[in-house]
Amino acid sequence: MSEEALKQISEAIYILERIIEDNSIPRNIRRAAQQSIDILNDENMDLQVRAVNVIELLEDSTADPNCPLHARTMIFQIITRLELPQGDDEDDYYYEDEDEEE
Repeated sequence: MSEEALKQISEAIYILERIIEDNSIPRNIRRAAQQSIDILNDENMDLQVRAVNVIELLEDSTADPNCPLHARTMIFQIITRLELPQGDDEDDYYYEDEDEEE
């Protein structure tokens, strides 16, 4: 796991903790934030899987009409941090043109 990915995860957890502590944010959104922290700290899953699971959970929270604007902004910050790079090696990427050449 890269140092940059760990930094992004810790920043996301910090923001999630701020959401949990903010009593102006509805309980269901704070509960989703706590679940997100639990998922991010689960070492049994791959980092990419954890990030995708948390993004899906938080995207549902942004659709909640009771979600305050400041909470929605914080959630989008978390989602941005969790969109981790897949890797630096070119072999990690799929190019559609490769299938056409064969």
